[in-house]
Amino acid sequence: MVEMHEKSDVQLLRDYAEDGHEAAFRELVTRHADFVFTAALRQVNSPDLAGDIAQGVFTDLARKARPLAEQMPGSLAGWLHRSTRYAALNHLRDTRRRLANERQAMEQLLINSESAPDWERIRPVLDEALDSLGDEDREALLLRYFKNQDFRAVGLALGISDDTAQKRVSRAVERLREFFSKRNVTIGASGLVVLISANAIQAAPVGLAATISAAAILAGTAVHTSTIIAATKAIAMTTLQKTLITATVAVLAGAGIYEARQAAQLRDQVQTLQQAQAPLAEQIQQLQSKLNDTTDRMVGLKEELASAKKNTAELLKLRGEVGRLKAEAESEEARYAGYIVRDINMIRNYFEQNPKTKTPELQFLFKDEWVRVAASSRIGVYGVDQDKACRHDASELRSLADRVAGDMFLNALAQYKENNNGQFPADLGQLKSYLKRSENRPDSQLPIEDIDALLGRWEIVPADQVRGMIAGGDMVITQKAAVDDLFDNSVVVGKGLVFRPFVEMDTFDMLAPVRNAYKAARGTLPSDLADLQPYATTPEQKAAVDRIIQSKRWDWPTTAQQ
Repeated sequence: MVEMHEKSDVQLLRDYAEDGHEAAFRELVTRHADFVFTAALRQVNSPDLAGDIAQGVFTDLARKARPLAEQMPGSLAGWLHRSTRYAALNHLRDTRRRLANERQAMEQLLINSESAPDWERIRPVLDEALDSLGDEDREALLLRYFKNQDFRAVGLALGISDDTAQKRVSRAVERLREFFSKRNVTIGASGLVVLISANAIQAAPVGLAATISAAAILAGTAVHTSTIIAATKAIAMTTLQKTLITATVAVLAGAGIYEARQAAQLRDQVQTLQQAQAPLAEQIQQLQSKLNDTTDRMVGLKEELASAKKNTAELLKLRGEVGRLKAEAESEEARYAGYIVRDINMIRNYFEQNPKTKTPELQFLFKDEWVRVAASSRIGVYGVDQDKACRHDASELRSLADRVAGDMFLNALAQYKENNNGQFPADLGQLKSYLKRSENRPDSQLPIEDIDALLGRWEIVPADQVRGMIAGGDMVITQKAAVDDLFDNSVVVGKGLVFRPFVEMDTFDMLAPVRNAYKAARGTLPSDLADLQPYATTPEQKAAVDRIIQSKRWDWPTTAQQ
C-alpha cells in the first residue's frame, strides 16, 4: 500500500491499463474522488448529480486508460477537471431540455382544472381583442361562437362557402391567441375556443329588458311634452281680443301648473329608474361604447339564450356541441400529458398488485421524478411486453429512491465519524439518530416514515465483498439484496457513493476471463458488456452475458414481432 501511495498518477494508470491492476485504479479513485466530486458539485449544486458525474468521469478514465497513460506527463488533475467540466455542462444542458418538456407536459396535464382562472384573465380584455380583428374575421368569429352558428350558417350569412368560413374563423382564433400571448396570457387555440364557447353569452339580469324599454318610452314622453309647450306658446302669440286676455292668462297658468306637475312626476320616475339601474351602472358603462348601435339586437339574443337555458333539450344540445369541440381540438401536447398520467397510474397499480416490489425508500420521491420516469416509459408501445415495462419502470423508481437513501446514509456516516474519532459504525442502528432527509430536496423538513423497515434493507459489509465498484474505505453500506435482480441498481456508500446494476455485480467474477480475452484481442476493455458475447466460451459465461443483454435490451421486439 505504501508503494501505491508513492507512485505517480500516470504510473498507476499504466499499471491498470497494461496489467488490469484494479488496486492501482482504486488508488487513483481514492486519490482524486474528493477533487472530482467537489468540482462537479460547484457546477450542478446537487450531491446526487455530482456523484453521478464523478462516477461517469472515472468510468471514462478507465475506458481511456491506455491512450491517457501514454500522453499524460505525470498528473491527472487537469484532465479530470476538464472532463468533469464537460460532463457537468452536458448534464445541465440535457436537464434544461428535459425540464422544459416535462413542464410543458404538466401544463397541458393541468389545463382542464385551470379553465376558470384562464377565463378570468381573458374576460377583461376579450372585447379589446375582438376589436383588434378585421371586420370580416370578427363577424365570422361572433357568428360562430357568440351566436353558436355552424360553419354552413356562417357562410350563408357572410356570402361565402363553408370551407372559407371555417378558415376565416380559424384565422380569427389564432389572432386572438397571439393578442393574449402578447399580454402574458398563454393558452392554446383549442383551449381558447372551449373557454369562449362556454362563457361568451350569459343571461341578462332579470328586469333589464323592461328597464331599458321604460327608459326609451320615458324619452319619447319628454319629447311629446315639449311639443305641447311649443303649441301652447303659438296659440298664446295669436292676436286675441283684449276681452279674452284674462281668460288666456288663466289658461296659461293652468297649463304651467299642469306642466310643472307632469315634470315633477317625470323626475320622480327618472329617479326611480336611476336607482333601479344603479347596480348595473358599471356594467352598462363598460359596454355602452360598443353596444349603442346593437342594443335591441343584443337584448333579443340574451332573451333567446335565457329561454334556451330553460329548455333542457336545448341545453343538452349545447353541451354536446361543446364536447364535440373539445374532442376536435385535442392537441398532441394534451395527448402526451394523458399518456404520462396513464403510465403513472399503471405503475402505481403495479406496486399495489405486487406489494413486495414497494420499498420504504419510495417515500423520498416527489412528483417530478415520477413524471420523469413515466415520460420515458415504454408502457403502451406496440410490441413491448407491458408487464415487463411496468416492472422496469418500478425498478427505475426504486433505484432513484435508493440513491436518495444512499445520500442520506453518506451524510449520516460523515456526522457519525466526526463524533466518533473517524470510526466506522459496527451496526446500522448506530446511524439511526443521524439519519435525516437530504437538505437539498423539497421534503427535507418531513420525518422519515418506517425507518426500521428502511434500515432492515441495508447492511454494513467489507468493501472487498462488493464486486465491480469502488466507493472508498475498508467498510461500506449497501442493500442486502435486489428486489428485482434483472433491473435494480446496487448502491454502495463509503467515502463516496457509487451505484451499478446488480446483474453486472453478480456476473463480475464469472465474466473476468471473458473481459481478459476481450482485452487481449482488442487492447482495451469493452464500453458495452454486450460486446463480450463472442468471447464467452462456457455455458455459464454465455448465460451471464445473455442476462446482461436482457437487462439492457428488454424492450426489443421478439423475432415474431419483427
